[in-house]
This record gives sequence, structure tokens and C-alpha cells, in this order.
Amino acid sequence: MLDATGRLLGDVAGIFLPRCCAGCDQVLTRTEEAICGECLADLPRLRAHDNPDNRVEQIFRGRIRLHAASAFLQFTKEGMVQHMLHRLKYQGDTAVGLELGRRMGGEAAQSARFADADVLLAVPLHRNRLRQRGYNQAQVLVDGMHREWPGRRADAGLLRVVHTSTQTRRGRLARWGNVKAAFQLADARALEGAHVLLVDDVVTTGATLEGCALALAGVPGIRISVLACACA
Repeated sequence: MLDATGRLLGDVAGIFLPRCCAGCDQVLTRTEEAICGECLADLPRLRAHDNPDNRVEQIFRGRIRLHAASAFLQFTKEGMVQHMLHRLKYQGDTAVGLELGRRMGGEAAQSARFADADVLLAVPLHRNRLRQRGYNQAQVLVDGMHREWPGRRADAGLLRVVHTSTQTRRGRLARWGNVKAAFQLADARALEGAHVLLVDDVVTTGATLEGCALALAGVPGIRISVLACACA
């Protein structure tokens, strides 16, 4: 009876406050979560997790030693993925982040190179930016990944200790100078021998993820992998 009442209240609320797809802004059906079926089918998936020569691997090659690197989706300017991630990052739409993360996790769990990751670690925000935004968009993705890929640890030991300015419209060298000393690891012992999967929303030049990886690189026995929701 309570479930039926809840569904009825949800249907009534939907008349006045309809839930809209984060990809196309069309009204969602009751069974759809954040992204409509049509947009899900049209997601530009890279399907490159098991390709050691994929675009994300190439970005980091010669810069930092990684076990594996990949991205879930292709990012294009003014495209559907940009629209979704803008809603997640700037409009408080955590539902789309959870849904994208769930699908990222499900895909990564099927990859030979990522399946044994035992720590999912979101690229951290500085406390000032976290206070301003109210949440970390990378952590929302990780929370979604845990729904489809349980049993992995979440670890908050990586800290962003420098409040860098935005990376938008910066070139590669400027981005690297902006973040090279921005991250510190609070407790290296907690990650000894772990396969750590660093998660971020978008990888472009890779400077932020490289800064995170460098902060982790001295941990004994660690393997570091990178997974972004999208690659620009």
C-alpha cells in the first residue's frame, strides 16, 4: 500500500515538476533514470578499455607510469556529453552523474585491465571549491560506479592542498603549472600494494590526473590506473 502511495505521489509530482533527460531535455518516463533510452543508445562510447594504445593512454605516455588509462565516452564541444557533464558540474544534477558512473563501473568491471582495481579514488576538489559547489562531481561518478561495481574501497586520503584557478581555456603547459604541486597523500600506508583507479569527469591535457598520479607514485607496490567519464 505504501509503495503504491509513493508511486502515486511521484506521478502527481511529475505532472508539475517533470524529470527531464540530461541529454536532450525531454521528459523522462517513470522507468528512466536521468537519461532517456534514446540518449543512452546514442552515447558515444569509446569501448577502448582493453586497448593499450587508446587516446587516453597516448595522453599520458612518457609522462607518468600507469597500469591502464581509458575513458568511457567521447567528448565533443556542444555535444550531448558536454551537456550532461555541464549539468553535473554546474547545475547540481547529481542524478546524471550517478547514472553515468553506474554505467562506467559496469563497463570497467568487464575489462581485463581494470577489473582488479580495489580502490576507486575521485580526483579531489579543494575544500574552498567543495564548499562553494556543495559536492565533488568526480566523487558523484565514483558513487555511481560503486552501485554497479561493489566491493571496491573508497579512499579520501588524496587531498587537494592548493586552490588552483579553473583549467578551462588553459593550454597543456599552463594546466600543468597550475596543478603540479596541488595534491598530497595523507596516509601512504593505506594504499600500499593497492590497484588505485583515479576517476575524473573529463580528461583533456591530463594535467590534473597527472598531478594526482605523481602524489601517489611513491607508495610501495601501488598500481595506478585512470578512468575518465569522457575524453576531449
